[in-house]
Amino acid sequence: MRAIKNPMQALPNPERRGGRVREDAPKPSKGERLRALLPDVWVLVKPRRALLASGFVLMTVNRVSGLVLPASSKFLIDDIIGKGRREMLLPLLGAVLLATLVQGVTSFALTQLLSKAAQRLIAEMRRKVQEHVGRLPVAYYDANKTGTLVARIMSDVEGIRNLIGTGLVEFAGGLLTAVISFVVLLRISSTMTLIAFAFLFSAALVLNRAFGVIRPILRERAKINAEVTGRLTESLGGVRVVKGTTPRRARRRSSRTA
Repeated sequence: MRAIKNPMQALPNPERRGGRVREDAPKPSKGERLRALLPDVWVLVKPRRALLASGFVLMTVNRVSGLVLPASSKFLIDDIIGKGRREMLLPLLGAVLLATLVQGVTSFALTQLLSKAAQRLIAEMRRKVQEHVGRLPVAYYDANKTGTLVARIMSDVEGIRNLIGTGLVEFAGGLLTAVISFVVLLRISSTMTLIAFAFLFSAALVLNRAFGVIRPILRERAKINAEVTGRLTESLGGVRVVKGTTPRRARRRSSRTA
């Protein structure tokens, strides 16, 4: 498996030369950053293609079974209540219960299958990041607190959970459910469906603008949280040294005065 180019990209000040940060490089655009990350993403996904394929199959079954309950209302109102076909009530109830059972089983299987794989990948990435940090020059350790590096190593790789874990599969399942629902609603009433889709599209534009404002805040919050955690870790580590040396100094002073 090809090694990831730079597992420390999210850590503070990853590129240093002579103790100075290189800030003169122009900031790449979003598309350039995405193209630069695609090889690294493929390195993570390639060994787990079968796992993700199984997750997509389970998610498809889960989403289709989840559509049984809203679809059953049509038969309940039109046939059982409207036409008085009481013999369809028990089969309809059985189909709804079976679909609910299938949905619960597939959700549990998805959680067990993908969450464990994501946790193993996170542990592997933490090990790689730690190895990378261990090979950095001394100037990097002089410029960054040890506690901050520990916090960033432990927390920054958590984003992989959305790639290998349930995040990517849930996203694909949401798209599948949206497509199926959109087709069904178009068959029922195309006018009402297009009006509802226009409102949803407007809301999506607003959310996209809102997330564009929130993302930098979340990244800055992660940096601040790492700095605070680093300072707290180092201060608590210094308490032992202070409390351990203070009694010795007190005993030495008392022995000198005696």
